Parts: sequence; C-alpha cells; structure tokens
Amino acid sequence: MKRSNRLVLLVGIFLAVLAFVGIFVLLQGGSTPRTDDQSLRKTTRVIALQDIPLGSVITDPMIDTQTDIPIEQAATNGFKDQALVIGQTARQEVKAGQEITQATLQGGTAIGQCSEVKVPTGQRAVAVQVDQVTGVGTLIKPGDFVDMVVGFTGDKFPVVQVQPQAGTGQAGITVVSGLNSTSVKLLLQGMQVLCSLLPPPPVDANGQPTTSNGLNGQQEIVIISVNSQQAEVVKFAQLDGNVSLVLRNAGEFFDPNTNEPIPAIPDVTTGITLKVLVDGGYGVLPPEVIEAVLPEQNAP
Repeated sequence: MKRSNRLVLLVGIFLAVLAFVGIFVLLQGGSTPRTDDQSLRKTTRVIALQDIPLGSVITDPMIDTQTDIPIEQAATNGFKDQALVIGQTARQEVKAGQEITQATLQGGTAIGQCSEVKVPTGQRAVAVQVDQVTGVGTLIKPGDFVDMVVGFTGDKFPVVQVQPQAGTGQAGITVVSGLNSTSVKLLLQGMQVLCSLLPPPPVDANGQPTTSNGLNGQQEIVIISVNSQQAEVVKFAQLDGNVSLVLRNAGEFFDPNTNEPIPAIPDVTTGITLKVLVDGGYGVLPPEVIEAVLPEQNAP
C-alpha cells in the first residue's frame, strides 16, 4: 500500500473515532436532567387541617403534610416537616387549609415586628409600653396571655386626714406626711396579646445584626385585646400608675380536648398596701415605737 493511501486511512479512522466520541458526549448530555424538569419543581408543605386559634399550641391532629406540590404554590418560608411545627405556639390565627410558615410561629415577618393587628369582634386593641423589668424581659409575644398589675405611689395616692374646721360646720382635708401610701393591685386579668413590637436589633461595625441577651434597657410595645371598660382602666393606669404586665400560661385559656378558647376564672386578690403587708400574714414588721422621756421643764 502506498504511503499516501495509508495516511488517508489513518486520518479517516481518527475522524470516525472523533465523531463517535462526540455523539457519545451528546447522548450523555441529553440524558442529564434539565433544571426545568417537572420532577424537580415539586416540593412538600405543612398545612392546617382545621382553624388554629391565636395562642394555641399546634398538635399533630391539627396539621398535615402535602407532597408533590408545585414549588410555585409553596411559601418560601414554609415548613416541609411536621415535627418542626408540632408543639409550637401559633402566633397568628391560622385558617383550615392555610400553610404553616415562619410567620405563623413568630407573629410576623420577623420576631417583634407585626405587619397587622386583627382585633377580635367586640374587643379593642390597646398599646402598653413596658421594659425588661415591667414586661417579663420584653419576651411577651403575640398569642400570649397577660395580667396587668398597677402600682400607685404616695404622690398620686396620698393618705389624708379629715378634720372639722372650727366655727364653720365643715371639714377640712389634710395630707398626712410620713406614712407609706403606696397601693398595688392586680387590676386586669387574662388579656390576650395581639402584637408585640421591638426595636431593630443593634448592629456591629460591619452593619450585621448582633444579639444581646443581657439587661440593656430595651423597650417593648405590647398590643393587648380588651373590652371597652378595660380600655378605660388601662388608660387611667398609664396616666397615674406604674404598669407591669404579668405573663400567664396560655394553656389555661384553651379547652384541652377541643382546643377551643375558654375564659379563665379570675383570681381574687387583696391588693397590697403597707398595712396589708403588716396585718395580712406576710410577716412584715412595723417600725418599733420608742417612747422618749423628756426632762421636766420649770414653768415660767
């Protein structure tokens, strides 16, 4: 065989091998799943099987998992596993068929930030400002239940003495100084929190949010559900008293069998003054009275 024919044959074999490799690569590439494959655009989500009241604990019978859901129909902040939801408190009211999301468990798009306030029928929404001492560490969240304790100090609630005014037939009022006139009372009970607002978290030198679990004087706005009479009490307490919110166990306000909201039985309290602390069995001792013996003085 001539040398030129041999060269042409080798070139033909090389081109045939190259064509085979190219076809193989194309076939392999064609079998690779595409990003728009319908099987990759399915997801799982957790939904409510029944209405879930604000503040109730989510249990297994309340929810279900839906599979093979088009990814466009699922929330980006939703859950795919029921175990992540069971035992959590609903910080928003959930309707049957609604998807459980992060907002459901934190009361809004972020903790301490509410997008809206849904006032129950016949109720009013009232805002109360508290701090870390008067507001349970500013840890009160939507769905919680709180009581309101109010303290009135001496300048707002003085002790007075009524004395008749000679020759007038009338009585005068004299403020008695030196006596403790502070009065404390649990005024309102079992109010549900509709929303809570916290300031944005502090940022570091790079502008990144930082966390602080210590005592930093943080303030919180707590929006509570009250009736018309309670709204007046809250306003009076804000004007002339020192208000504290006391956190309650939410389980007291839901039927354990049906998970339906129920009114809790109000506790009867005495209210507190210094006299109650002394006479009411709290063991507070009154100041000891010492009789002073004064020397005799000669009459002028």
